Amino acid sequence: MRKTIVLLLLAVLQNLTAQELPTLDYYLPDNVSYNRTIPTPKDIIGHEVGEWHITHDKLLFYMQALAKASDRITLENRGTTFEGRPLILATVTSPSNHKNIDVIRKEHLDLTENFDKKHDVNTMPIVVYQGFSIHGNEPSGSNAALAYAYYLAAAEGPEIEVLLQDMVILLDPSFNPDGLQRFAYWANSNKGKNLVSDPNDREFHEVWPGGRTNHYWFDMNRDWLPVQLPESRARIASFHKWMPNILTDHHEMGTNSTFFFQPGVPGRVHPLTPELNQELTREIGTYHAKALDNIGSLYYSEENFDDYFYGKGSTFPDINGSIGILFEQGSSRGHLQESENGLLSFPFTIRNQFTTALSTIEAAKNMRAKILAYQRDFYQTAKAEAEKNKSKALIFGDTKDAAKTWHLAEILQHHKIKFHALSKDVTLAGKAYKKESSFVIPTQQKNYRLVQAMFEKRTQFTDSLFYDISAWTFPLAFNVDYTEVSSMTYAGEEITDLTPLTTTIAKQSNYAYVFEWHEYYTPKALNSILNKGIRAKVATQPFFVEGKHYDYGTIMIPVQNQGFNSKELYAVLKQISHDSKVNMVAVNTGLTKGIDLGSNEFDALKKQEIAMVVGSGITSYDAGEIWHLLDQRYDIKLTKLDTEYLNRTDLSKYTAIILPNGSRGGGLDKNNSEKLKAWVQKGGVLIGYRNATEWLSKNDFIKLTFKKDSLVAKNISFGQRKDFLGAQITGGAIFETTLDRSHPINFGYQNDQLPMFRNTNIYIEADKESFNNPIKYTNTPLLSGYISEENLALIKNSVPFQVQRMGKGRVIVFTDNTNFRGFWYGTNKLLMNAIFFGKIM
Repeated sequence: MRKTIVLLLLAVLQNLTAQELPTLDYYLPDNVSYNRTIPTPKDIIGHEVGEWHITHDKLLFYMQALAKASDRITLENRGTTFEGRPLILATVTSPSNHKNIDVIRKEHLDLTENFDKKHDVNTMPIVVYQGFSIHGNEPSGSNAALAYAYYLAAAEGPEIEVLLQDMVILLDPSFNPDGLQRFAYWANSNKGKNLVSDPNDREFHEVWPGGRTNHYWFDMNRDWLPVQLPESRARIASFHKWMPNILTDHHEMGTNSTFFFQPGVPGRVHPLTPELNQELTREIGTYHAKALDNIGSLYYSEENFDDYFYGKGSTFPDINGSIGILFEQGSSRGHLQESENGLLSFPFTIRNQFTTALSTIEAAKNMRAKILAYQRDFYQTAKAEAEKNKSKALIFGDTKDAAKTWHLAEILQHHKIKFHALSKDVTLAGKAYKKESSFVIPTQQKNYRLVQAMFEKRTQFTDSLFYDISAWTFPLAFNVDYTEVSSMTYAGEEITDLTPLTTTIAKQSNYAYVFEWHEYYTPKALNSILNKGIRAKVATQPFFVEGKHYDYGTIMIPVQNQGFNSKELYAVLKQISHDSKVNMVAVNTGLTKGIDLGSNEFDALKKQEIAMVVGSGITSYDAGEIWHLLDQRYDIKLTKLDTEYLNRTDLSKYTAIILPNGSRGGGLDKNNSEKLKAWVQKGGVLIGYRNATEWLSKNDFIKLTFKKDSLVAKNISFGQRKDFLGAQITGGAIFETTLDRSHPINFGYQNDQLPMFRNTNIYIEADKESFNNPIKYTNTPLLSGYISEENLALIKNSVPFQVQRMGKGRVIVFTDNTNFRGFWYGTNKLLMNAIFFGKIM
C-alpha cells in the first residue's frame, strides 16, 4: 500500500457522466435489498444525495426522520454550536441491543477497567465512532453520511442483521455544523443548471474566511485534546462515554489528489502509540483497498500525513486505546471540477467516502475480537507502566491565578482524568503551591498514558518533519508550576465535579479598592469597570499596604470623585468581582510602603475601543483566536474591519487596532498603510502579530533588525529537497523567555520566566538598550518540541516582542502567537497588556 495503486479497470457501469444526475443507487451496494418503509434522503430533503450540497438543517431533518422510522437508530442532541445548531449523534445497532444499550456500554467500559474479570471478546459488540466533515468545506463526508445512514437503517438481510448485532455504531454526521452550513450556502448559490468545471469559476473560490472553520474560525480538528469549543466538548464526552474501538475522520484534500487512508508516514508516529496500533491500522487498510478496488477508485497510503499530534481526530484515539483512521478525499470543492485525474464530480467524492465508511464496519466486524483485545491490553499494560513509574503524582498550580489553574483542571475533567485537591499549602523544589489554587494528578489511573501525553516535554525525535505541532505541554501552555512527586502524600479528596470559582469584596471602603493583575480574568474586570465610567489606575511599581504586598500592574479604583457614591460603587464592584472571578480588596489608607496610592506612579487608564483587521490576506485562524478570546473569555467588544473597506473607514474612534498574522501585511495596500500610520501618530496603539511584524518593519511603522539564516543545501539530492526544506519549518514548539516584570507588557506575571509557543521562523535581534527587551529568549530556550539546529542558533537571545513610539501612538509587535488555538492561556495576558497598557510602554 506504500505506492499509489494504479487501476486500469474503468468500471464504466459504476461511474456517472459529468452532468448526469446522481441517484441513490450510485452509492449503495447493488446486492442488498432495502426496506421501503424507510425514507430515502430525497423523500425528506427534496433532492438526491450529491445533487446539491447538504445544508445542516436538512441533514438534521433527515437524521430525525430516520430515527423516527427505524428501530435501529436513536438520536441524541449533545448541545449546540456557537450559532445554535444541534450537535446530534446517532447510535446505530440492532433493536435488541438498543433495549440493552446501557448494559452493553457499561460492559464495554469494564473491558478497559476491570482486569480481574475475564471478558469474552468473541461475544462482545465492537464500538465504532464514524465522524464526518470536521472541516465544513470538506463536505463529501457529511453528504456521504446521508446515504450511509440510509443504508444502515434500510439494508435488509442476514449480513446487516449480524453486523448490527455485533456492533454499536456512533454516527456523527457533521462534526462542524456551522462550517458545513456556511460552505453549502456558498457552493449551492454559485451552482448553475449547467455544471461548470473550470477551476477559475467563483464556485471554487470561497470568500474569506471560508467554510473550513467553526463560528470563531477555529480549525476544530486541532481541538480534540484542548477541548475549548462546544463541538469538541460534545464529541469528547461521547468518546469517553463509549470508548470506541475505532474512530474514523472523513476529510478532503486538494482537487488533484486521489484518496488517502491511514496509516500515514511510518516514521512519524508518537512514541506513546503502541506499534500494534499501527499494525491494526494497516490491516484495516486492506479492507479500504479492496473496497476502492471494486469501484475503480485510485488511492494511496503511508505516503503523507502522520500520527504524532494527539489533538487531531485521527490521532486522539491512539492515546486512548482506540484506533484512529483518517480519510482524505480529493475535493471537487463544488459540484464538478477539472483535475489531473479527469473530471471530478461531487457524487464521485461522496461515493468514495461512503465506500470507506462501509469498509470500516466490514473490518470492524471481521477483526472484532483482536481489536477488543487490543483495547483491553492497552489499558492493562498502561496500568503496569504506571505502577513501575517512580513518580506517583503530578502537582500543578499558580499561587496567584486560581482561574487559569481551574481551566487546566477543567480539561482534565473533560478527559475523565482523575485529580485531587491539594491537602495543604506546600513548597516543592522551590515552587509554592496553595491548596485553593492547585491540584494533584495521580499517575496510577486508567488514563495514565493520556496524562503523559499532556504533561511530557520532548526534544528528541526520530523524524524532523511534522504534519502539525511537535509540542503541546499543557502546564507550559497554561504557565503554571508543576512538580512530579513520589507519593500521594499531598493529595486531598478526589475532585469529581469542579466547583465554580467564587469571589467577593469582603467590606466596603470609603478610600479605594485594589486588585492585583495576576488573575486570568482581570482584563474582564477592568474592562467592565472602565465601561461603567469608573476611574481606575494601574501601579507601575509594587507597594505594601494593610499587611499585603501588591505587584506591578495592580489596579486601583479610588472611591472619591466617581460617578457613584461609595455605597453604589461598592455594589457595582462587588458584582464585577463576582462576574469576573477576580478578588478585590477594600483599603482605607493611601499610605503604603512603596508608592502611595496618590503617587504619579499610578497611571490613569481609559476605556478601550478595539478593532481588528480581518478579511482577504489575514490568517483566519489567528484572527478567530483573538475574536474568541475577547468575546467569549473577556466579554470585550471587538470591531472587525475588513481589508476590503478598511481604507474607507474612520479609525478615529479606536484606541487599539490588532493586525493578525497574514500574507506579510494581510493584503493591505499603500493607502491602508498610510491611513494606519496617520491613526497611530494621533495616539493609536497598533498591535501586529507574526508575519505582520515584517510588514510593519518594511513599511516604516517600526525599526527592527531580523536575524536570518544562511543555510545552503549541500549534498542534498532533488528527491531529498522537500525533507531538507521541511526540516527547517518550526511547526510548533515551546521556548523559554526571561521577563522584565517591571515592563507593562509583563504586568500580571509572577515568575521571571515565561514559556512561549512559536510556529514561525521570524527572529528579531535584541535592542542595544536592555530595557527595550522586556521579553527575551534565553541562551538555551528549547523547552519542548522540534526546531532545527540552524533555527535554534537564531532564536537564542532574540526577542519575540518590541514596542516603539510613532508620534503620540505606539506600534507593538509579537513574533509569536500568544493566543494559540484557544488553549495557550499562559500568554493571553500579553495581548491584554498591549491593549490596556500600550500607551504607557
